[in-house]
Amino acid sequence: MATTADFRNGLCIEYNNDLYTIVEFQHVKPGKGGAFVRTKLKNLTSGRTIENTFTSGVKINIARIERRPYTFLYSDDMGFNCMHAETFEQVSIPANMIENPLLLKEGSLIEVVYHAETETPLTCELPPFVEMKVTYAEPGLKGDTASSSAQKPATMETGLIVRVPLFVEEGDIIKIDTRDVSYVERVKK
Repeated sequence: MATTADFRNGLCIEYNNDLYTIVEFQHVKPGKGGAFVRTKLKNLTSGRTIENTFTSGVKINIARIERRPYTFLYSDDMGFNCMHAETFEQVSIPANMIENPLLLKEGSLIEVVYHAETETPLTCELPPFVEMKVTYAEPGLKGDTASSSAQKPATMETGLIVRVPLFVEEGDIIKIDTRDVSYVERVKK
């Protein structure tokens, strides 16, 4: 058993018969009354985020989770098939566990978060950045390349559409931020 003093970002707790991870928290000591902890919690099964207030010092059950490295192999009707990087065990991950499945390409490294007691996968986390090849992009107009604010849509090798600067061309490899699916930079060949 832990208390609210043990809260930290990323901690996985059992709350309302479900598993939540702490996105952010803040200890509050008002001038009048008892202290409390204001939290933002993300449900690991549904992905929804809720806000909750805990009384300071209340007992909380910490859930034990494990992060396991996997390599994405391919997708089919059963889901996204991945192989454990060390044991070579293959698992099929449902599409609803991956926040943006179009960011996955064959050979991508991912982390699958498991509930340690029940051995059930909870969520799939992508690396912060991925590199993808541009398969289609409208040609940029001459003279517009100096402006960094002008952007155009570009289609990646997985079918994902990303807004990119006008100088990006078909065949370029670009780095994409997986948190907000945005263009970061063009990768040198």
